[in-house]
Parts: sequence; C-alpha cells; structure tokens
Amino acid sequence: MDPSRSRHTIRARATEFVLPPIDDGLVLGCSSPIGHVAVGKALNLLTVTPFEHLEVDDEVISDILVRSAILRKISPEQLRDFVLKNIRPIMGPDEIVQLNLEVEVYLEGKS
Repeated sequence: MDPSRSRHTIRARATEFVLPPIDDGLVLGCSSPIGHVAVGKALNLLTVTPFEHLEVDDEVISDILVRSAILRKISPEQLRDFVLKNIRPIMGPDEIVQLNLEVEVYLEGKS
C-alpha cells in the first residue's frame, strides 16, 4: 500500500465520565470476571457514595452491590427477591449487570 495514497479516519464519541460509574447497583454472576471485593474497593476509591454488599446463594448470581440509600427504602430481602425473580432470568453466571432502580415509598400518617 502506497502511504501517500492512504487515508485515515478517526471517529470518537467523548462523554463526561461520571462518578460513581454505576447508578444504583451491580449484580455479579457466580463466574463474573471480577468479584465483589475488587468492585467494592474500586467503588471506595472512585466515590464517596456508600455501597452495601448483599450475598446471594444461587447458581447464577453470587453478589449484589447496592447504594446504601436504596436499602433505606427497601429491605435487603426485598431487593434480593426482586433481583432473583426479575434479573436472574436475563443474565448468565459470567455477567455483571448494572442496576438503575426506581424505588417509590408511599407513606401515610396521622398527626
């Protein structure tokens, strides 16, 4: 190939890197390429947002990392049940799935 006749095009899409790099949580498969300890350490270095670790006893899902603020709205058991029922069927044991959760809490009280 004659270098004087070659043409190069570079195309890039640049977006802002936001911290934390995950929204509300991660679901880690049993064979995912990185474990919850390493992800937790990375999150501690990248953000001040606290995340909680939920262990899952399952053949597909091993762990859930979730923002602590989410667990003030729902219990760990509710989140674990939700993930097992709704996320587990669409993921494999080698995957890591990012969660973007919308939790609504309805309160009623008498004064």
